[in-house]
Amino acid sequence: MKLLKKLAWVLLISFLVMQFFRPEKNTAAADHASYFEQETNPPDEVMLVLKNTCYDCHSDNTTYPWYNNIAPVSYWLEGHVDHGKGNLNFSAWEGYETDKKDHKLEEVIEEVKKGKMPLKEYKWTHADARLTEEQVSDITAWAARTRALYQLGRQPE
Repeated sequence: MKLLKKLAWVLLISFLVMQFFRPEKNTAAADHASYFEQETNPPDEVMLVLKNTCYDCHSDNTTYPWYNNIAPVSYWLEGHVDHGKGNLNFSAWEGYETDKKDHKLEEVIEEVKKGKMPLKEYKWTHADARLTEEQVSDITAWAARTRALYQLGRQPE
């Protein structure tokens, strides 16, 4: 019993100390994805989905929920954002080569069609991230049209 009590104290103190050491937040200027938006020109309904369901993890600006201020949740969310941006970062679109842009849009189509994106963990706390069949269709159609332009060697208009 004494060991259990000591362990509980160590865990409590560790939890309290963690609150003072938080990861850096992923925040950028309001126009952080403007190059991507201008180049790919998503329709309004797709743009709304991208902003509400994709940008938090796939851009340089995340809208954080209140519980991000509590460690270890803040570290868990940081890991998700870092992983997401490592796979696709809409804010870094300008630095991607045309072949990479085409491939990233191909991945968007695959992940959205399979229901792998947005992540189920994200959908637990973001009801508007649950995509309807119409939204999936809109996103995949836009991405396919944009890919076709990249494949022809032209920038989307």
